[in-house]
This record gives sequence, structure tokens and C-alpha cells, in this order.
Amino acid sequence: MLAPRPLIKDITRQIAVHWRALIAFHLFFTLLATALWVPLSAGTLAGLLKRIGQPVLSNGQIVDVALSAWGLLWLLAALGLSFLVIFLQQAGMMRVVSSRDGGRYRVAMGALWHVLRRFPALAALAFLQVGAHLLLAAPFALGVAHLYAWLLGDTEPYVLIRVLPAALWQFLALALPLLLVWAVLAGTLYLRWFLALPALVLEGLGPLSALARSHRLTRRRRWRMALLVLGTALSVAAIPVVFSLLFNALGGPLLGHLPERASVLIPAMLAYLALYIVATIALTFLGVSANSLLVTTLFQRASGRAPVLDGEPAPRRSGLIAWGAEILVLAFALLQAGWILQGFEINDTVAITAHRGASHQAPENTLAALEGAIDAGADYMELDVRLSGDGQVIVAHDDNLRRLTGIDRRLSEMTLDEIAKVDVGAWFGDAFIGERIPTFAALLARAHGRIDLYVELKPAPLSADLLARQVIAQIRASGMADQVVIASLSPSVVARVKQLAPDIRTTLFLQFILPGALAETPADIIGLRHTQANPSLLRTLHGSGRGVAVWTVNSTGAMSRYIDMGVDNIITDRPEALSALLAERRDMSDGELLLVKLRNWLSS
Repeated sequence: MLAPRPLIKDITRQIAVHWRALIAFHLFFTLLATALWVPLSAGTLAGLLKRIGQPVLSNGQIVDVALSAWGLLWLLAALGLSFLVIFLQQAGMMRVVSSRDGGRYRVAMGALWHVLRRFPALAALAFLQVGAHLLLAAPFALGVAHLYAWLLGDTEPYVLIRVLPAALWQFLALALPLLLVWAVLAGTLYLRWFLALPALVLEGLGPLSALARSHRLTRRRRWRMALLVLGTALSVAAIPVVFSLLFNALGGPLLGHLPERASVLIPAMLAYLALYIVATIALTFLGVSANSLLVTTLFQRASGRAPVLDGEPAPRRSGLIAWGAEILVLAFALLQAGWILQGFEINDTVAITAHRGASHQAPENTLAALEGAIDAGADYMELDVRLSGDGQVIVAHDDNLRRLTGIDRRLSEMTLDEIAKVDVGAWFGDAFIGERIPTFAALLARAHGRIDLYVELKPAPLSADLLARQVIAQIRASGMADQVVIASLSPSVVARVKQLAPDIRTTLFLQFILPGALAETPADIIGLRHTQANPSLLRTLHGSGRGVAVWTVNSTGAMSRYIDMGVDNIITDRPEALSALLAERRDMSDGELLLVKLRNWLSS
């Protein structure tokens, strides 16, 4: 009954028979969901932030809001509504493939009407299933959080990634079994209720009765169903990846042989992008419908219902409606392709910022790293400053010396004379034995007239104001106020720097940006973790009059993507690689550069 080959054959036949009605429903539902869901989620989040009445920019502020009563309520509602949208779409497709009467567009509208009519029952089922899974996950999440706080609570994420300390392996050894137990229990619960949605939609049951019906139908079949579900999910996920690889492999060389004339190259790229977008829409539809039909077919097999494989009668003027729909999809693809192509800029520049200096070639945050950054052609050196135990500004990322020297001492408890004796170069290589932690004043003197600086403040508790005042005073004394950007992960620190020195540029480093948050900071530049950067967010940030920096980008492929995305500054451990990439791009013809930009857009 659950043999993969007949199952796939049934799903394929149902798509072949009902594909026009499925496409019609997919388009109707997508328009309706987009019109309602996007404004609803954005509006409720904006209302939440207004009710809370405090800025939400930093990681700590986001966590505080998420863990508040209103924040938890919004997160639960948003998660439930997201799954509800999926349930509604699957329910409509189940109705489409189970309908015998009417033309394809009448069937699609009938399915949409049925979904709206049964909305309360579908919503109740979605929230029951989501709520049960959240309750199951809660004790495991708390257990992992307590393990993290116990073993890794004082360790910076950068240290975990770069050093891989023993405590990290202890945490993983304890956390992974917990997560495995949770995954097994969650998977069992998911499969137990896997057929509840078709039971509700196709048999007219209530939410609780549908859950009980699914439990009876899946008994003794769950793990065979699990293999089918997992196989389908992997196949659906693999299809877009394979398609993109083939599309790039075949289309790239074809475009590369076109003549270097805008009259030929631009229309060809427009057609290429439009074809890609149409194919992507088609693959998205196939993925959604295949998943819905898998659930429907498994329910039909388990309950003894026969699939509907009769052809649908064609409505009058169906050709006109079909052609109209296809023309609309093609027009949408061409408009989007034109908008994408218009966003490609041939003449692009980006500032190069060496993260803690040339930290792939020399010990981080040292004078040697500064010289390496200058030699690599960097525009800025990014460095971290903090206060020593006797109140002097020094250049160091960690307060504890353990990561770089093996010495378990805190810089905030040492005098400048003691710090000057610490060797922070021996760990990097014999060539750097004797390299010291520099003072900020010494690094300013060495950098003056040679490279600009990106200075990130790392204050100890209650020392932010003193650190900011001393850093600003030393910058002014060096005559480099126009060549320095002061940065921080803390919105309050950036605001204080702006109060003390309105003329010095500032950067606020962020992991996430919530709606309306930009109005809460006076920062001139927003620094984003590079995985969070996207074209839409960049347009928002640039529209607010701010620059955008991304950190920390080390692969040349990612560098190329962010250049084409329009970032103003790339912070990297490999400034020499970014410098070489920019030189290579400057030597390209306009056609070659357009192809690179197209490749980067497709890969993103």
C-alpha cells in the first residue's frame, strides 16, 4: 500500500489531471495570503514594539522583548499563523484533487471558498498541532539553555568558533543526546497526526476527531510514512538546487558568447532572467503541490478512498482565461527581471576593512596586523579597544588573555606596565614572538596618514562613558577625527558617542533589524552580520541615509555577492583577497561584469 513507485505514479497522475485547477488555486491563494498575511504580521509587530515602548536594536534588547509576556505571545501567534497559512494552502489543494464537478476555475474557487468556510476548524487544528509541539520542545529547550549557561555562559561566540574550546565539546556531548531524544519524540508526534488535515478536509471531521482519526490510520505505518515524507522533502529541496546548477552551467556560457553590445546583451539577459523567474515559480508550485498530494494520497491509501483521476470538463472560454493567466505570469516575470537588471550597477566600489588588521597574516589587533592591512591595500583597520586596570586605552578584543596566551588573567585587572610584558605574537608563529598589545595612542600614531580606522568600543560594565571619552580625546589629539569610525554592539554606547562627538562617524553593529528600529539610533552606519544582509534590507538602510557594512566576509564568492548587493564596506580577515577581487573586477569589460552580477544574483 505504501510502496514508493505506485505512490509516486498516483501523485504524478493527479498533478497531470488537475494541474490547471491547482495552478489557479495556487495563484488565487497566494494573492489573498500576501494581501492579508504580510500587513498583518508587520502591523502586529509594530504594535508590539509600540506597546513595549523601548528601543529594540541590540541582541540583548531583542532577547528581552522575545522573553517578555507580550513578546512570547506575539512569537507564538506568529508561529501558529505561519503554519496556519501552510495548512490553508494544503487544504485547498486537497479539495481541488478530490473534486469531480465543474471546470478548473470553478473547482479552484470552490476550494478557496471551502477553505474560508472551514477556517475556524483549520485554525483550531493548526494551533493544536503547533501548541503540542511547542509544549514538547519547551523542557528540552530549557535543558539545552541551562547547559549552555553552565558550560559556555562566559565565553564569547567568536571564541567558540575560532578556538573550539574543550567546554564546547562537553556542551555538544550533553546537548546532542537531548536534541536527539526531542527529535524522535517530535517526529513520532508529527507522524501520529500527519493525516489529521486530510481527515478534517475530506471527511468533514472536527479538529479533535481528525487528530484521533489520523492516530488510527497511521498506527503501525508511521515509520514507513516517515521514510516517504523524508524522501519527498529531500527530493523537493534538491530540485531547485539542481535546476539552478544546470541553468547556470548551460546559460552562463551561452550569454558569455554574446557580442559586447548593449542592444544585444541587455535584452538577452532580460529574457534569461524572465525565464529563470518563470521556472522558479513553476518549481515552487510543483514543490507545494507534491507535498500536498503526498499527504492526500497517503490518506486515500490508508482510508481506502480512491483518487479522483477523471478529466475535468473545460469551461466556456477557458482558452481565453488560460492565456490571460499565462500572460500575467510572463508579464510579472519580465517586470521583475527588468527591475533586477536595472539594479545592476556597472561602476561599483566598496571600502575594504581589515578585521582586527590582517588577522590571517599576523596576530590580531597588533601593530604587525596594522602593517599587514596597509600592505594588503585595506582602506580601514578594524580594531577593538578597552580599558586596562589602571584606566589606559589598549587594543584588544578579549578581556581574558587565555585565548591568545594561555594565561588566565583579565586585562581589566592588570596595569599597563604588566600588559606591556605580555607576548601575544608567539601563538601565531615564530616570526611574531615578542609582539605586544599596543596602546590605542601608539596605533593611532602608526596609522596616521596611512590608513583609516574602525574603532569598536569594548567597555567593561560601568566603564562605557570613560572609555568613550578617552577614545574621543585621543582621536582628536591625533588629528584623525575625519579618518575614524567609532563602532559598538550597544545602541546606548553609540548614542553616547554621538552626544560627545557629533562630528565623528559611528557604526552600530546589529544581528537583526526589526520594523521601526532604525528611528531609535543616531548611528551613521549600520553594520550587519553578513548572513543577514539582503537587497531589500540594504534598500531600507540606504533609504534612511545610512551606510552599510557587513562582517565578517572571508570567501571571494561572498565578497562578490555583497559588492553587487550594494554594501558600502566589507569587513574581512582577508583584505588582500578583497583587494585582488576588486582589481580583477576593474579589469573586466561591461559585459563580463554584467554576467558576474547575474551569477551573483542567481546564487543569492
